[in-house]
Amino acid sequence: MTDMLVKLYRLPPLEPIIAATTAQNIAIRRAIAPEKHVVLDWVGEHFSPFWVSECEVAFSRQPTSIHVAIFEEKLVGFGCYDSTALGFFGPTGVDEAMRGRGVGAALLLACLHAMHQVGYGYAIIGGVGPVEFYERVAGAQVIPDSSPGVYAGMLRPQR
Repeated sequence: MTDMLVKLYRLPPLEPIIAATTAQNIAIRRAIAPEKHVVLDWVGEHFSPFWVSECEVAFSRQPTSIHVAIFEEKLVGFGCYDSTALGFFGPTGVDEAMRGRGVGAALLLACLHAMHQVGYGYAIIGGVGPVEFYERVAGAQVIPDSSPGVYAGMLRPQR
């Protein structure tokens, strides 16, 4: 999986996509420390233990570098930045039942705007899956010869 580069100074505005999710009763906001156990359990159940580790790092920052999506008082998505490496967006994930409603795009843009607000000019999206999604939502561009990138040599569980 390749990495992508995003120009944070050319992001689409955040407000319209937040308004669109809010109209569906989906809240997008920065997670707070007392929610850590809820978010980590959910990420572990729906995604990957590797992503749980990255989310733990996002919760260790002040303010946290993790945004969440909430629908009917339940967690339905998350997005992190500055977890695996500074200047990196990810991981991010949305409950399968909530996909196609703009939640992933809202989480992505919320995180990227937060990164720009603290002074980043660019962000790297590491090890992307849906290249077209990141191109469309954030104007991301593939970084040639970037796989496996920072993930090279990463430890895996022994079986």
